[in-house]
Amino acid sequence: MIKGRCECGAVAFEVENARDTVTVCHCSQCRRTSGHLWASTHAPFDQVTFLNDEGLRWYASSDHAKRGFCMHCGSSLFYRMNDEAGIGIAAGCLDDTSTLRISKHIFVADKGDYYSRPELPEIIENS
Repeated sequence: MIKGRCECGAVAFEVENARDTVTVCHCSQCRRTSGHLWASTHAPFDQVTFLNDEGLRWYASSDHAKRGFCMHCGSSLFYRMNDEAGIGIAAGCLDDTSTLRISKHIFVADKGDYYSRPELPEIIENS
């Protein structure tokens, strides 16, 4: 069981069976909503148990996906495709990340000009 939360604690959860890999997205939308890039693991949504969801709000960031964040502290926490059984969970909001590793970078062609192109592991230009 892995636990996670926002900065202020108004959103807290635990998740079973989260993937042990992290995908790093460099698209402009992820950079705007996160402040840099979006690094997330993934889990079946029905494996997420909210211990506190008082601050959780969802933003429809496109016609096909929404993003979960804390309305109190602004922490960017989740990414979920409409009609998908899974959920992307921000790696940075997890209490224990010792078993996680980056497996791939996506939308690297859209990365910000202020940082170097990642070299490893797998690079996917557009996904």
